[in-house]
Order: sequence, then structure tokens, then C-alpha cells
Amino acid sequence: MSYEAVALLMFASMMLMLLTGQRVFGAIGFVAVVAAFFLWGDRGGYDLGFAAAMKLMKWYPLLTLPMFIFMGYILSESKIADDLYKMFHVWMGGLSGGLAVGTIGLMVLISAMNGLSVAGMAIGATIALPELLRRNYDKRMVTGVIQAGSSLGILVPPSVVLVLYAMIARAPVGQLWLAGVVPGLMMAGMFVVYIAVRCKLNPELGPALNVEEREASKEEKYRLLLAGILPLVIFAAMMVPFVMGYTSLVEASAIGALTALLAAIFRRRLTMDILVLCLKNTLGISCMFMWIILAALGFGAVFDGLGAVKAIENLFTEQLGLSPWMILIMMQLSFLVMGTFLDDTAMLVIVAPLYVPLVAHLDLGMPANEVLIWYGVLYTITTQIAYMTPPFGYNLFLMRAMAPPEISMRDIYGSITPFVLVMVLALALVMAFPQIALWLPDLVYQR
Repeated sequence: MSYEAVALLMFASMMLMLLTGQRVFGAIGFVAVVAAFFLWGDRGGYDLGFAAAMKLMKWYPLLTLPMFIFMGYILSESKIADDLYKMFHVWMGGLSGGLAVGTIGLMVLISAMNGLSVAGMAIGATIALPELLRRNYDKRMVTGVIQAGSSLGILVPPSVVLVLYAMIARAPVGQLWLAGVVPGLMMAGMFVVYIAVRCKLNPELGPALNVEEREASKEEKYRLLLAGILPLVIFAAMMVPFVMGYTSLVEASAIGALTALLAAIFRRRLTMDILVLCLKNTLGISCMFMWIILAALGFGAVFDGLGAVKAIENLFTEQLGLSPWMILIMMQLSFLVMGTFLDDTAMLVIVAPLYVPLVAHLDLGMPANEVLIWYGVLYTITTQIAYMTPPFGYNLFLMRAMAPPEISMRDIYGSITPFVLVMVLALALVMAFPQIALWLPDLVYQR
């Protein structure tokens, strides 16, 4: 059997196992080990899993993963996010669409605290959604705002998805996080502009609160402002020493986790039950990601041995005659298709062994190391879009599970169209102008 046929058989077997409901890491790792066993015998099959595990254990930046997950859970479970929303309620409620704009701000800060879109969705649906509906905001507007805002969690640092991409692409995590800052803030700003303009043209979509509803004393306003600034202080305490070169990335993550813990203690929000819950959730999610990375390393090792990447590169460039940019666009379209039935980690683990080496060899007018950083941001933005694309977008069903009964699936589908168009525009801008993503990491690492 030719190597091309083996690669095709591996993909078909993996997709079949995923369709039967098997766990992502189990399906991918099993196919990789079985393929190695039949290709290179007993020793090849055994050594593949062992070598991948050793590579995983030696990857020092992986220590950032449990640190940031723990930080996010501490800030979430200690209800510091509630104070954030109260701050936006008091300070921005007087504007048309002000609470929706404040919800986007809340999502950005939650993203900077957690790095997972699920956390933003959960907090937005439980805190912001009931308030917005009670204030007579249009139900399609608010469901779209929460879905779009929560998607920022996988782009704004510390993004857990970018840690996974860094491991597979062998790219620096710090540069990837910095590359996500400007595109993430740009996208959040585009959401805010859309909401403000739409509500200005049609105030019924997001009515301003009257004076009585947002009445608060000056002392209360400034107390809420200080409470809202607290997550920014935690983020600054973590990132400023790293950006200035005083700490490594792992040390910065430890500072973030410790600062979040001290903040929860200072606000008298930390109980033993909350601490135990945060530790259990951190352990569960960290182990899940480590299993996924382990499976991805094994799968990628088989493809390296088969030479499948070179074969696909020759197919696109030599036989089909596609330009590098056409190949890149086809990759992004394939992510959108896969996003209708897979989550971000599954998509990355399935195609990264092929796409990452291929994109590094494309002649895009940039050094290979910059291409991998830039492509990590492109992948993440495309994943955000796929999260919200019918019929099976990940965020669509999360919203359905968390939304009240008066919000139908039709409302949820109808709510995301303008926000998806905004995200497609952001993706096009980052593709056309790579320095949007590369400017900040270049600036920091040159220093």
C-alpha cells in the first residue's frame, strides 16, 4: 500500500471513530499507534507513544496551562465577574446599547482572566443575559452579543487554544499570545462600533436606562470602578513583568495564579469549597488538554514519517498549480466546514500535522517563524467564526442550553449573522495586513 493510501486510510478511520462518539484524544491516538505498529513493527508502535509522552513532559511552557486555568476559575467562582458587570451597568447604562457594549467589555476581561470561550459564555448567559432581557433589549441582539463576545476567549491572551497550537506547531507561546492581543482588541472594537451604530439607528434594540435604574451614589460608583479595575490589575501584574523581560512566561503565569488567589482572599470571596472546586476543574481540564496534545504529537509523528506533508504540498503547488494564497484560503474554508461539527481542539489536532508544516513552506513573503505565528492567529479567528456557524456551531448549542425558554433556536441562528460578518471582515484584515498580528510580538521580542 502506498504512503498516500495509508494517510487517507488514517484520516478515514479517525473520522469514523469520531462520528461514533469516541473521545478526540482516544480516536486520534489510537489511529496513530495502530498505524505506527503496522508501518514499522512492534518497536515503532511502542516507541511512538513513549516518545510523544517524553516530548510532552519536557515542554516547559506547558506549565502555564494549569496556572492560567486555575486563575480563571478562581476569578470566576469568587464572583469577581459580577462586580465587573455592575460597573458597566452603572457607568454605561445611560447610552443606547450601553449595556450590550459593556457586555463586550466584560467578555474581553473574562477572556484575559480565563482563556476559554466556555467561561465567557457561562458568565455572559448567567449574569448579562437576564439583565439585558429585563431591560427590554432585543433578544436577538443580546444573544448575538454574548456569543460573539465569548468567542474572544480563545484569541485574547492567555488563550488555552494558542498554547495547544504552540505545542503542535513548535512555536513560542509568548509570541502567539502577544500576536492575539491587537486582533482580539480590534475585533472587540468592531463589535462595539456595530452595536453602537445599530442601537443609534434603532434605539429600541438597546434602550438606554433611565436615571432611576442606574442611580448610585458617587461612593458606590467609585467602589464599583475599583472592583472592575481589579482584574486589570491582576492581568497587569502578570503580563507587564513578562513583556518587560523580567520574568519568563511560566513565572508570569504563576504570578497571575497567585495574584488571583490573593485577590479572592482580599475580597473575602474564597472558601474551602470554592478552592477545592477550582482545583478539581483545573486538574480535569489540564489533563484533557495534555491527552489531546499527546495524541496530536503521535499523529504528527506518523505523518512526518510518511512524508504526507510533502505529498500534499506537491499536489497543491505542482499538480493543481494553486498559488500560496489560494492554498491558505482553502485551509481557512476547511476549518469553517469542520467547525460545524467539531470543536477547536479537535479541528487543530486533526489537521495541524498537515497544515502547519505546509503553511511554513508556502512562499508568503515572510520568514517561516513569522508565518507560523501569523497563521496561529488566522486559525483562531477562523475557529471563532466556525463556533458561530450553523447548523452545528459550538456556541449556538451552548447558548441554547443556557438561554431562557423565550429565546428559540431560530432566534439564536438569526442573532449571529451580523457578528459573523464582522468577524469575517476582521479575518480578511489580518490576512491582508499580517502586521496587525505581528507588530506587538516583534516590538516586545526585539526589546
